[in-house]
Amino acid sequence: MKKFKEIKPEELEFNPFRLIGKDWMLITAGTEEKFNTMTASWGSVGILWNKPAVTIYVRPTRYTYEFVEKYDEFTISFFSEEYRSALNFCGSKSGRDYDKALETGLTPVALGSSVGFEQSHLALLCKKMYFQDMDSTNFLDQGAEKFYPTKDYHRIYTGEILKVFTE
Repeated sequence: MKKFKEIKPEELEFNPFRLIGKDWMLITAGTEEKFNTMTASWGSVGILWNKPAVTIYVRPTRYTYEFVEKYDEFTISFFSEEYRSALNFCGSKSGRDYDKALETGLTPVALGSSVGFEQSHLALLCKKMYFQDMDSTNFLDQGAEKFYPTKDYHRIYTGEILKVFTE
């Protein structure tokens, strides 16, 4: 099993536009025995209430939503390009129908009270600190509505970064 090195959030050095928007990430919640993960390319990293934080977006129709709702902690994990097909699978197939770890060959590992993956080069363990449902009446960018043809607006979660795991 791979041994992660733990660093402080303020030691992170990365381009969030590339890492989140181009490389993508897996959002995971649950326990090693029962968890789900999904691919995401929307999110942010910063500071909220003087704490290092991430913001993720999960549609209520996604199976992962049930796990993020149920558990206090979640992870976001980042991978090298060689895992692009695994990320494609995790973003296009439901954990209700597939064992994503088995199908992709990703190896789940306990990170705090949540789950990450041995193959990731970076994983952030986060504790939920805020959520809010998107309300389309607040969209200032009228082009945003095109992302919601079925009106399945995201729930926004902000989590405190508790631990950072690197290779």
